[in-house]
Amino acid sequence: MEAAATTCYRHPSYETYVRCTRCDRYICPDCMREASVGHHCVECVEEGQRSVRQARSLFGGAVPSAATPVVTYVLMALNIVAYVVEVARDETVDRFGMLGAVLVDPSGGQYYYKGETYPGFELTGVADGEWYRLLTGAFLHLPPDASFGVMHLVFNMLALWNLGRVVEGQLGRARYLALYLLSALGGAVLVYLVSPETTAVGASGAVFGLAASFYVISRRLGRDMRAVNRFMAGFLIWMVVSAAFTSWEGHLGGLLTGGLVTYWLAYAPAKLRTSATQLAGGVVLVVLLAAVVAVRTAALTGA
Repeated sequence: MEAAATTCYRHPSYETYVRCTRCDRYICPDCMREASVGHHCVECVEEGQRSVRQARSLFGGAVPSAATPVVTYVLMALNIVAYVVEVARDETVDRFGMLGAVLVDPSGGQYYYKGETYPGFELTGVADGEWYRLLTGAFLHLPPDASFGVMHLVFNMLALWNLGRVVEGQLGRARYLALYLLSALGGAVLVYLVSPETTAVGASGAVFGLAASFYVISRRLGRDMRAVNRFMAGFLIWMVVSAAFTSWEGHLGGLLTGGLVTYWLAYAPAKLRTSATQLAGGVVLVVLLAAVVAVRTAALTGA
């Protein structure tokens, strides 16, 4: 008696005599996937890929499957779009720039805030509850009619492009984004502590945080530090020179925050280099920065 013909389990119209060496089902050439021994079916290959542990970097982040620095592209796009809005609407910087505490008169004039308000003057800034300025200011830049103008945006985006690709590739996308935002926040907090009456804008705080991160990463990976040291020296010189027209407080705050965060990611004991503990560390840092802002607000307002 002749045996019944066997067919592919996914394509019943296709006669075949080859079996998947994993699940023993019959498979046609379209369903065959090369394996170390024989062939596997499509479903067994997908199941095996799900069970493979994703590669992680030394700093705890998942190694991106593609080399495209997606987060860096998105951050650059957000900064550029914000600048277009800023050019189209003159009041954008006044409304969203990093500003600690000033008195504003009905015509828009700004005056030092000494802890007291007066009829016709309105307190404006983080001290008045506008905490969003601590981050929104990091996506704005000097307007075109300023002394440095559009070059402020251009220089920051060039630095973000050069540093961001390296740091994102090492930390992974989630940790890289957290580092960027925490550095921007750290820079804004130092501005609030030292110069609450000054409006500060720019991605420089976050960029300086990336520079510090790049330095820590290079040391942790054992790279030749001569070129890295020259690069960092140039960055520090730029921080001093740019203080004439931008916020040195934002630069320094971002640099310190970025270095601190990356040091924790790079040198914490291996058992603490997990997603949960790193997330907890980030939350603790945010809480500490928020506490500093609250204390500074109380000191300014007398509350």
